[in-house]
Amino acid sequence: MKGIIFTEFLSLVEDQWDEDMVDDIIDACELPSGGAYTSVGTYNHTEIVNLVIALSEKSGVPVPQLLNIYGKHLFGRLAHHYPHFIDQSLSLLEFLEGVERYIHVEVKKLYPDAELPSFETKRLGPNKLEMIYRSSRHLDDVCHGLMEGSMEYFKAKGTITREPLEDGTKFIIDLTE
Repeated sequence: MKGIIFTEFLSLVEDQWDEDMVDDIIDACELPSGGAYTSVGTYNHTEIVNLVIALSEKSGVPVPQLLNIYGKHLFGRLAHHYPHFIDQSLSLLEFLEGVERYIHVEVKKLYPDAELPSFETKRLGPNKLEMIYRSSRHLDDVCHGLMEGSMEYFKAKGTITREPLEDGTKFIIDLTE
């Protein structure tokens, strides 16, 4: 897993709690990296799992809620660092439709070893999109948070519902514009 996932998670912990919490969760885990991450490094995804579990135990916030919060935070940070990936889209649904065919293609150019989730999209109407998320890491709650963050970014109103599938998760984004 790319280091930016780790550095942004620790940034969220510092912002929402404090530096001591960052140290506490790193100390609570036996991390092969020692908790020293660079945004371009590659680390085992079990390290982020351990950090999230440690944060949940220390903060009392359930893991799914933490992952959702993190997804929203991550979208905001990615939008700040990589606005060209987002600003070319005229709407939320157009942006979400382009994740697989544009953003992930560009990420793979920069990081050929990145293991990215896959997304299949289908328009169900002018304001409704079905998005199938598949990942061996099963970070559905992070994905949901990323979608919520993208809704906020595009100032879109609506709902996101999700349904587990045998090999992924189906999200339905239904805008009320």
